[in-house]
Amino acid sequence: QVQLVESGGGLVQAGDSLRLSCAASGLTFSTYAMGWFRQAPGKEREFVSAISRAGTIPNYADSVQGRFTISRDNAKNTVYLQMNSLKPEDTAVYYCAADRADYVGSRFYGAYDYWGQGTQVTVSS
Repeated sequence: QVQLVESGGGLVQAGDSLRLSCAASGLTFSTYAMGWFRQAPGKEREFVSAISRAGTIPNYADSVQGRFTISRDNAKNTVYLQMNSLKPEDTAVYYCAADRADYVGSRFYGAYDYWGQGTQVTVSS
């Protein structure tokens, strides 16, 4: 079966960096665009970033543009999210997801076919 397993979350201070990883199995990874979403307590799940199947087309939410970088390694079936200059408002559970239909990855969470279990990121001020 398909599994997406996130790792790399943790508790950091404002201004610090974290790198999230998402290892995929059970699917042909290179045929899926990959996305990162996050959900804070009491809030809806929101788009953070996505990357195209070949890894050549990234896109970002305005709130993270210039601070976060998404990348993927199709040989390792892994997608990454490098998060720099973290802010307290980045605190959330971060989820990776796989999108079969959209080459570049949708900004809409309902478009994704598979989801990981999430990893907590907490940024203290």
